[in-house]
Amino acid sequence: MKYIATVFLVVTSTFLVHSQTYEVGGMIGGANYIGDVGRTNYIAPNTMAFGGIFKWNRSPRHSFRASVLIANIEGDDLNSNQERRQQRGLSFSNTINEISLGMEFTFWDFSMYSGKPAGAPYLYTGLTYFWYDALYKRPEDNLIVKYGGASDIAIPMVVGYKTSLANRFVLGFEIGARYTFTDDLDGSNPVRDKEEFDMLKFGNTNSDDWYVFTGITLTVTFGRKPCYCNF
Repeated sequence: MKYIATVFLVVTSTFLVHSQTYEVGGMIGGANYIGDVGRTNYIAPNTMAFGGIFKWNRSPRHSFRASVLIANIEGDDLNSNQERRQQRGLSFSNTINEISLGMEFTFWDFSMYSGKPAGAPYLYTGLTYFWYDALYKRPEDNLIVKYGGASDIAIPMVVGYKTSLANRFVLGFEIGARYTFTDDLDGSNPVRDKEEFDMLKFGNTNSDDWYVFTGITLTVTFGRKPCYCNF
């Protein structure tokens, strides 16, 4: 976790040197995963997630954005609506730590300095790097357990709506899916290349896992009143 915080501080410090208007704050909400264990709902937060967020507003329509997020994910076949999964009866839990960098686009101009309340829907995408527990299904009791740590990248796909509060704060609500490049968030496809793990794979090993954050963000604005330049 200390490495995530260090990277986040370095990135935000770099932006602050050159920024005209920027935002810093937090994000909190729920998380769920989509994979080979448990429910198959795309948006069904069942665990907590929280983190920090920083934005460098380059124009009324786009911002550079950096964030860190800690999310717990879990799945239980007994909660699935598929009879096959209910009979199998597997369950797991995992912890994800991510850092994400990218760009946020609003559908129309979002200005904190127009003298009127501002609001706009937005999209965010970029690149996410995350750490998680490497899992596998233990053969003697069919429990999914941790055997180490792993990391990978994901593509964030976020849609949200934000509104200004008292010309200093921005409140947002967003739903953000992360398409990962691993199939081992649930232990169905262990990432270590060992023959005994090949025998323990289950589910659709040709489909990578997803995890989803659903929640709110609250940021406070700092810096000079912007005079946006061409970029």
